[in-house]
Order: sequence, then C-alpha cells, then structure tokens
Amino acid sequence: MIPESFIQDLLARVDIVDLIDSYVPLKKAGANYAACCPFHSEKTPSFTVSPSKQFYHCFGCGAHGTAIGFAMEYQGLGFVDAVKELAGRAGMTIPEDDRGHAHREPGQTRNLTEVMARAAHYYKEQLKRSPKAIDYLKQRGLTGEIAAKFGIGYAPDGWQNLETVFPDYNASELLAAGLVIENESGRRYDRFRDRVMFPIVNQKGDIIAFGGRVIGQGEPKYLNSPETPLFEKGRELFGLPQARQALRETDIAVVVEGYMDVVALAQHGVGNAVATLGTATTAIHVQKLLRQVDRIVFCFDGDNAGRKAAWRALENALEALADNKSIGFVFLPEEDDPDSFVRNQGKEAFERRVKEAMPLSDFLLRELALRCDLTSSEGKAKLIYEAKPLLLKLPTPLLRLQLVKRLAEASGFAQAEVERLCDLKSYIPPAPPKAKRNALSLTRRLLQLILQTPELARQLSVDLLPESPERSALIRLHQLVAASPEGPSYANLRERLRGAPEEPLIEKIAAETLGLPLDAEEVEAEFRDALDKLELGGQKRAFAELQAKAHRLGVAGLTQEEKQEYLRALAASGNKG
Repeated sequence: MIPESFIQDLLARVDIVDLIDSYVPLKKAGANYAACCPFHSEKTPSFTVSPSKQFYHCFGCGAHGTAIGFAMEYQGLGFVDAVKELAGRAGMTIPEDDRGHAHREPGQTRNLTEVMARAAHYYKEQLKRSPKAIDYLKQRGLTGEIAAKFGIGYAPDGWQNLETVFPDYNASELLAAGLVIENESGRRYDRFRDRVMFPIVNQKGDIIAFGGRVIGQGEPKYLNSPETPLFEKGRELFGLPQARQALRETDIAVVVEGYMDVVALAQHGVGNAVATLGTATTAIHVQKLLRQVDRIVFCFDGDNAGRKAAWRALENALEALADNKSIGFVFLPEEDDPDSFVRNQGKEAFERRVKEAMPLSDFLLRELALRCDLTSSEGKAKLIYEAKPLLLKLPTPLLRLQLVKRLAEASGFAQAEVERLCDLKSYIPPAPPKAKRNALSLTRRLLQLILQTPELARQLSVDLLPESPERSALIRLHQLVAASPEGPSYANLRERLRGAPEEPLIEKIAAETLGLPLDAEEVEAEFRDALDKLELGGQKRAFAELQAKAHRLGVAGLTQEEKQEYLRALAASGNKG
C-alpha cells in the first residue's frame, strides 16, 4: 500500500494544469483554465481546471477529480498505476509502506481491502497449478494475456483452502469480506469452491469483490460476493477499469450480463464491454457510464428472460437520460450469448449488431404494444396508462415529446390528449440551481467555505450541525482535517474520500466553488459568521427541545440543570423581545 503522506506530497508536487495541458490544450478563463472535455464530445468548452484547488470539473458530463483521477480516467489506469505514473513524472520514488493505518481509510475498510488482495493473489497462483481450470479457459478461447489483464484466478475444490492463506481462519475480516460462510453451528467454510474467479475492481484499483464461474454443470453458474462494507452490487460494474481506454475511443459502452461475456469480447478486440454484478442494471450504473460515454448499448439474449432483463434496464435508465445521450438494445439469437456469438461470428458481426441496436424509444413502444390490443379502444387506453409512469420518469423534454407523438399515432388520441392524460402539461423540467449565495442553506455554505480553505474544518463544532444533506460530508471533512498534522489541500482530501459515500456531494459542492473567487480574508470572515449562526441555531434547537419537554411533562418534569437552562433561555428570549 502507498503511504498517505506520499500521496499528499505527490499532489503538492504535480501541478494539475501542467499535467492536463500536456494532453488537452488549456486556455486561461479568469482564475481558472478551460477546454473541451476529453471525456465526452462537445463543441463548447465546459471542462474547467482550478490551479488554486488543483482539481478539474466538467459541467457537461460531471467528470471530476485530482491529478491522480485524471491519470486514471484519461490513461485508463488503476489507482496504484496512476500514482506510479505521476511519481515518475515528478521524479519521486514511492516508499515502502510500514502497513500502519494512521492516515488511511477507516480501519475495517483498509483491512478488508488487504484481505481481498491476498485472496486474489492466492486464486491467481492456484490457476497456474490447475490444468483443469487452464483447459477450461483455453476451451473458452481465452489466452493467458487476457486472463492476466482481468486478474482471473481459480478457487480449488475443498472446504477450507483459504486457511492456508489466512492462518486465523476465524478472523472477523474473512466473514465481513464475504470470503467465507459460517453455518448455524459456527463452522466456517470457503464461499468459492471449484470456480474460475473474476476479481471486481473499483475506481481506486482495489479488489472489492469476486465473481466465481462454475467449471462444468454445477449450480449456480455464477456465484457473487455478498454485499459488504466494500461492495454494493448496484453501484459497481465488472470490467470498467479495463474498459476505460476503449470507452474513450468508441464513446459507446456495451453492457452484458456475464463476466465471461466481457472477457470473451475483450479477447476478440471488443474492449468497451462491462457487466452488471448479479443484479439488474440500476440508475447509478447508467449515470456512471453516461459520465464517460454518450451512448450505452445493452446486449441481451433474445429469449423471454433477455427481454425481461432489457425492460428492467430500460425502466432504471430513463431517469438518468439526457437529450444528448442515447441508449440502444441488442437482442442476440436465442441460442447465443455475447461470448458464443463473438466466438462464432467474430468481432465485425458483433460490432455491426451494436451499430444497428434498437433505439430505446423503439424498444419501449414495441414492448408496450405487445401488452396491449391496439385493435380495441380498451387496448389503446391501456397503452397510455402503461406509458404514463415511464414518461414521467424522463427528464429529457425532446425525447419525451417524440414519444408522445408516437403514442398519439399508435393510440388514436390527439397529442394534447396524451399530454393531458399523462400529466405532462404541468411537467416542467427542474431548472439548474442558481448560484445565489444568500439562498444557500447554512450547512451548504459551510461546506463550500471548507472546500475553499480545508483548514477551517478544525474550527467546526460538529455537535451543532443540524440534520441536512451536507451534515455527513462536514463531519467526514472535520475528521480528516483534524487527523492531519498539516493542513491538507482539497486535492488531498478528495483522494482520501475516493469511494466514500460523501464523494458525489463533495464533488458537486467543489464545482460550485469555481464561480466563487473569494480571497482568504473573505472566506474566513464568512466562515466565522456562519459559525456564529450555527451556534445560535444550536441554542434555538436546544431551547425548543426543553420547551417541548416542559409542555409535555410540566416544568417539574425537568432536571435541575434543565430547569436552569430553560429559565436562562426564557430570560434571554424576553430580553431580545
């Protein structure tokens, strides 16, 4: 593991403007620099780089990060390789870590990450020693090179093989990581047995879960890690780190259902495929991909199960769509999956299918029509009834208008009637929030100020923070800054928050600060004023709680200390009156 102190030094040494300008020509734009975004197609520059805060943000696709994040996304590197790349650029040598955890992620998370890395190494070594597993991969047309690219391994048959890797087989981390199962009597055994193992890697380059593919005819065919502190299957995609370069080159993401499909497609030169992890495609999956590409193509088997999976993907994708993005659907012959199709038909045939994918609008209307008898009035009414919740999900006015027109044609209703029946006349897409400083909540303004000057977080009294969307992020920043002997930069905090639940909100608020060119004195003055308001708000909440208790129980129901506090607050309130 790379020491946290080294990451901080590296981010201080590598200037993000110089780094990005060496790949994407930047132009000065006020206090910042701008360019057309390297992560999506655009004609008007919406990609901004802040030299003072050392981060980039695209207002078009939402891409956001530090110098390390840029190296990961632009060059398709994992976290460790990105750090190595930047260290070489800066002439720095990465030191050996002493395995201490003082300035790292929370202990359990880091321990679990190390446990998963050791397990992955064990599985890879076992693959080398298993002729059966090697023959299986060869029969599937996979080379050693592609197996190494995806970190494929093998979990041998047997109940407690991991005991050779982890002498303390009863350690809580093994259970928390999902590597072992504990039965009712407390006896443990390995979760994965006699399976080809596919590591699932997050955006930081850490192994967070595994998928195991049975060799032979056993069930289940695919076995996945359970959800753990590291792994939420609704957020992660298999093969995304390996696909980054191809996603950038093609501007298309192909979503398939199985790990073997992803690996087989990569083996045949289709490198832009990813897979969901034992779950239907979620809105988070779609949002994550549409930040990197302009088009997603879902590829399913042509049978009834494939159509149902495609419909679930459509329902979850609607709310993440934008008018400048598109989604298509490919249905392969019933006897094929992407793995067998690309092996039998070749790369060109598969890419032709992707190019000719059915548009989302066509698939949506076709499926709705199959559910309704459009020769009857009842069937036409049902068509509009079924379409209504889907149309209301769509945030894209242009696509929604096209669908309304086609629904009107299919149902015989006038377009205005379809809009009225689906409650679309009153629907107005939410306008982007205006950057009015006085309209911000107190906690949001505090978060903005701390992201401009992170050292201010030391002064924050987290106990006074009211419940708000920003509360968790403020507490996390306070903890990180308080644990740092030297004041960390925003870039350093951003890296330490990689993968944290608060990361998306902090990215969003940091982007808002790009348009707030306050100097250090203004920031400190506003922060002190916000702290005063925070303290006053805490006093008011405490008084309201005491007042409610006094009304409920009577003053006699208060403790002596509460009575004194209540009387002081009443006196203060009377003086102000």
